[in-house]
Amino acid sequence: MSIVEKIGLRALRSFDPEQAHGLALKALNTGLGPKGGPVTSDRLRVSLAGLDLPNPVGLAAGFDKNATALAALARTAFGFLEVGAATPLPQPGNPKPRLFRLTEDAAAINRFGFNNDGMDAIGERLKGHRGIVGLNLGANKTSTDRAGDFARVIAHCGPHVDFATVNVSSPNTEKLRDLQGKAALAALLSGVIAANATNVPVFLKIAPDLTPDELADVAEVANASGIAGLIATNTTLDRDGLHGPHKTEMGGLSGQPLFEKSTRVLAALSGMTELPIIGVGGVGSAEQAYQKIRAGASAVQLYTALVYGGIYLAGDIARGLDDLLARDGFSSVAEAVGTGRGDWT
Repeated sequence: MSIVEKIGLRALRSFDPEQAHGLALKALNTGLGPKGGPVTSDRLRVSLAGLDLPNPVGLAAGFDKNATALAALARTAFGFLEVGAATPLPQPGNPKPRLFRLTEDAAAINRFGFNNDGMDAIGERLKGHRGIVGLNLGANKTSTDRAGDFARVIAHCGPHVDFATVNVSSPNTEKLRDLQGKAALAALLSGVIAANATNVPVFLKIAPDLTPDELADVAEVANASGIAGLIATNTTLDRDGLHGPHKTEMGGLSGQPLFEKSTRVLAALSGMTELPIIGVGGVGSAEQAYQKIRAGASAVQLYTALVYGGIYLAGDIARGLDDLLARDGFSSVAEAVGTGRGDWT
């Protein structure tokens, strides 16, 4: 990390976390940040659910909720981007404050509640995007048909994205996680697939707090549903071992404390399905990205680590991952997928 970026990150951390997030997006849009585009090599290129990624390091949903910084993010080192979550109607989300830094833990807690500009505005911004961009699908808090909301968003925005993610694993919309139940999930995914007129790959993002039986049910439904892959995992409700003063705040915990739990869920899930999996949760270094891949992930995503490592971290991770693959004699990411799963199960 350059001295300039260190100073910038230190300055951002002097602001309220949500305000700092907005300033970071504005800084990207004014031309600050990386400009070289995705890091790539023969080893790093990945074919994921029909998508040709220059590298397997992606930006997780939540950083650019409203797709307002797509052009700037396309110039960064990320191999793919995910924006959203988008709901059919705009909504303000939960009351502020709703984002908390846990600096001592290299973590964050959020309870945003799907605050976004709605699918009409977000869909318009997605038109003509560069690179591989996906959209996280959400449901409105006041909706009487939340399952139908996911279908409505993909029907409207599907023509403008490269993939879509069904997000039933956010802990910040009351009873949303109930849609991970076997019957409800099967019906929801069926509706999304039927509404997916442009046949973009559909992923399902799961929670890290599922029991083994619940995880097996999710895998069974996913295998039979026609979706393209899974994302493991979203944020956790666990608070074990935290040190930061905000550790008791309500919401989803992300960052370093999630790494082990999310990776164990990833490894277990990879033994239950042949669908490709994107590994998320606590990725903050090339070594952690590599561990996710060896546990069964075909690609990874990060977000919270950017709070502490900056936007240039994506390039550092991609280049470091290339070195780790070469060190261990792998000619591609695909060769390494799942080779260390036994370490996590």
